[in-house]
Amino acid sequence: MEMLVTETLFGTVDKVQIAIDRIQQFEPPEGYYLAFSGGKDSQTIYHLSKEAGVKFDAHYNLTTVDPPELVRFIKSNYPDVIIERPRFTMWELIVKNGVPPTQLQRYCCRELKEKGGENRMSITGVRWAESVRRSKARAMLEKFGKDKILFNDNDDTRKMIDICQLKSKRILNPIIDWKDGEVWDYLNLRKIKHCQLYDQGYYRLGCVGCSMGNKEQRLRQFARWPKYYQAYLRAFDRMLTQRERRGKTTKWHTAQDVMDWWIYEMPKADPDQLELFEN
Repeated sequence: MEMLVTETLFGTVDKVQIAIDRIQQFEPPEGYYLAFSGGKDSQTIYHLSKEAGVKFDAHYNLTTVDPPELVRFIKSNYPDVIIERPRFTMWELIVKNGVPPTQLQRYCCRELKEKGGENRMSITGVRWAESVRRSKARAMLEKFGKDKILFNDNDDTRKMIDICQLKSKRILNPIIDWKDGEVWDYLNLRKIKHCQLYDQGYYRLGCVGCSMGNKEQRLRQFARWPKYYQAYLRAFDRMLTQRERRGKTTKWHTAQDVMDWWIYEMPKADPDQLELFEN
């Protein structure tokens, strides 16, 4: 088995073996809850856990706005991954919350992506290298304990071991110090197949239309998956009807008004953005 080594001030280190040691060291008796997304990082922790010989069960949270190619890739290549279906679809959540998901109103992530692993030792593919690109757009999600803050996803404050008392979660991030190139080197050296979307210019394989993406990314996604664009419009239309029933008026008159604001204006809005639309 080829090694993945990196140069440091003190020589070379085998990052694969270090990650395997971490995984073995913290293995719980009941096994890990492995958070699987189908992306390169979660693939890496999946195969590292196999190499480590530890017990784990992998789970994929279906969001209902997943790229179809990603879902097919998981089903074809990782049949043992448990697909968790949500209580509500994205379309139902939009109507229920009365606003589109935004960078500040991220109810979709809480409901669709962050479920599972309670009272378990979880293992994730969170990495510091990802946080450099994403931390500016990320907001704090939860406060737990007295002085500790748990940030979302790949925030650079994350540690190799995270403890979230609020959700009774212990989280191991064994590749937290890996760079992008090292992740790809690992997958390529092991000849592990990855989702085709990476080869088609998609850097991250998240939800279609995710509000954390920029305008160009979202427009590109909607051009590729126009049925999702239409599904969002239908959800926005039902959302406006529900708002009217609740006596909440807005400057949005049509579903297209909501869509145009969501794509072109929402990222520029201030923290009180949603209040601007209510009389």
